[in-house]
Amino acid sequence: MIFTEAEIVEGCKAGKRELQKALYTRFSGKMFAVCLRYSKSREEAEDILQDGFVKVFHSIQQFMGTGSFEGWVRRIMVNTALEALRKKKLDFSSFDIAHAGNQPDETFDLTGKLSAQDLLTIIQELPNGYRTIFNLYAIEGYQHKEIAVMLNISEGTSKSQLARARGMLQEKLKKSELIQTPNKSIK
Repeated sequence: MIFTEAEIVEGCKAGKRELQKALYTRFSGKMFAVCLRYSKSREEAEDILQDGFVKVFHSIQQFMGTGSFEGWVRRIMVNTALEALRKKKLDFSSFDIAHAGNQPDETFDLTGKLSAQDLLTIIQELPNGYRTIFNLYAIEGYQHKEIAVMLNISEGTSKSQLARARGMLQEKLKKSELIQTPNKSIK
């Protein structure tokens, strides 16, 4: 049976297993992709996803129907991923700047040359701090001020981590020869 989003939310609030399963089925694929971006492995992403859904089910009473339900679930997944990184004692000052390089002057066109899976693999190779800031800023759309509050770091640290992440991504892309034509930058 296909349920509307409102039916799923209300059913989950009432603790109905069938509707909890429907919620999981509807959002697990998208949310797994979110979790993958913050983790180094599929196994780690699966753990984050499971923890995130437990939080969704425990917190669903707090969803008041204003705004996007998917956005609400996504925020829980991102926060769960950040919590997992904090447990690993994510330290933004400990990354080797020499390996990150400066943000390159050259820019590149990725159109048609890079699959989503290839990009995800390259993002997963970034050190935790770089990957976290890149995801929050470039993919989730948070501003440096918001990231600073979320991660208890300075705005300057957020900005420098993003610049280093972009530089490292561009270096990795150059080395993998996925990029050939200079003309557009990674945003």
